[in-house]
Amino acid sequence: MILYQNDAIGFRKAVDRNTLVGEIEHAYVTQMGRAVGQSEKHSWNNSLRFMETAVRNASVPDDCGVLIEYNIPSSLKRIDFIISGHDERGEENFVIVELKQWEKACLTGKEDLVATHLNGAMRETTHPSYQAYSYKRYLSDMNEAIYSKDLHPFSCAYLHNYIPSSPEPLLDRQFETTIQKSPIFFSPDVEKLEAFIKRYVGKGKGMDILYEIEHGKIRPSRKFVDSISEMFEGNEVFTLLDEQRVAYSNIIKYAGEAKKKTTLIVNGGPGTGKSVVAMHAFVALLKQGNNIRFVAPNASFKEAMVAMLSSNHKHAKKRLNALFSGSMVYVDASLDQFDVLLVDEAHRLKGKGTYMYRGISQIEDIIKASKVNVFFIDDLQRIRPDDEGSRQKIKTIAKQFGSEIVEVQLLAQFRCSGAEGFLRWIDHNLQIEETANFLDWDNDSFQFRIFDDPLQLAEKITQLQDKGLKARLLAGYAWPWTSANNTNDDAQVCDVSMSEWNFALPWNSRKDPYNWAVEDSKKNQIGCAIRARGWSLIT
Repeated sequence: MILYQNDAIGFRKAVDRNTLVGEIEHAYVTQMGRAVGQSEKHSWNNSLRFMETAVRNASVPDDCGVLIEYNIPSSLKRIDFIISGHDERGEENFVIVELKQWEKACLTGKEDLVATHLNGAMRETTHPSYQAYSYKRYLSDMNEAIYSKDLHPFSCAYLHNYIPSSPEPLLDRQFETTIQKSPIFFSPDVEKLEAFIKRYVGKGKGMDILYEIEHGKIRPSRKFVDSISEMFEGNEVFTLLDEQRVAYSNIIKYAGEAKKKTTLIVNGGPGTGKSVVAMHAFVALLKQGNNIRFVAPNASFKEAMVAMLSSNHKHAKKRLNALFSGSMVYVDASLDQFDVLLVDEAHRLKGKGTYMYRGISQIEDIIKASKVNVFFIDDLQRIRPDDEGSRQKIKTIAKQFGSEIVEVQLLAQFRCSGAEGFLRWIDHNLQIEETANFLDWDNDSFQFRIFDDPLQLAEKITQLQDKGLKARLLAGYAWPWTSANNTNDDAQVCDVSMSEWNFALPWNSRKDPYNWAVEDSKKNQIGCAIRARGWSLIT
């Protein structure tokens, strides 16, 4: 999706005539189906005038190409501004410009993150240079026209209201490498920005380049695929065992040989290894040259999978995110746009009315958008009223699209020491599924305890953590959750409080909730139940 596209002279005239923002707003309403917020209109009106001045003073040819608000395919991200053209050597280039109205920022001590005033409060966000660089990296890895036709992307950030201080937080040494790849220009640096633009597109003839960017197929490059494969190989976290291998082989066979639209449903309870199988299938199908995405409705789970696959390597994580997505981004996808969409935790897919979701059914979006769709699911793990993912719903929608349906079952239990009897005992006592067949497990291998004193419970968790084990406290929504605006963006407020026991601990941090279960710095935070989904912890 592109909200505005023109040549450089058309862009300049639209600014001169005060019609640019109106044109962008009309395109937004037409394509997005909703009104534009006042803050976004103000941003366009302010930032694009500064950008027009830079383009005009750079004296680039009238036939340079201009894109505004380019939606990165299969994501909710939009690139503010792109200008395209040729350089002195005849190379076909385009420049991505991330526009910010910031006036001040401060350090956070976290990689690639800074804090600035956003939406009425100080909030953490990515460094502008990193943001621009990540867009450039995505397009280089994923847009077939760019990597196959030798188009050259460049990126920068322009903070047109920002007067740098001394020392300037945004120029801190920790950002040096990122800024080298994607320069940052402040208000006094406008002539440097103009020179940067002119250097790469100063010979014009950019409209054909815009056409290639817009119409390039979104498919990972072979170089990118090879780098993902290298990360995966030898990672013991993703080793397949027994029945998991059978399920994996079935998925590869059916997905690889599909002659028509095909829907695979992989059904398995907690601990059967759905996610391990999903990752193996994802990498194998990616290596075969498929245009594939790993879809995770649960954001915390998605972030954790990326972290494990990349072993938390900074640049690997950045690139991996291009192939991992949430489930909301396929509402506007075209029919069979992807070869394969592989959906983990499909029971968490949403329907109409879910916050920020514009469609009718995420199951329908995914089946429509892919030639082969693979759903990893457990009907009993739905936890919210708007969770619509179920085997029956998937089969019903698949039939509407004429999709061939294949079901694969995962039964063997690899969690809780493989004790299926223990899990059946849990199901029976929680009235999930009544059964008398829960005696074949070693009671001494498990502890199921009820504490009358929360201090004793917390002490037990601490003892396990001190032994180097992963142990966490969970709580239901029985306590308030102080908002981030009330100085509680990083678990500062001990909301889970029982004064009669002199017990108080904070909920998990809003700043990085996705790694709550695995990061030692978060071991004294109490997680809401959703944060434990998909993890195997000692306690």
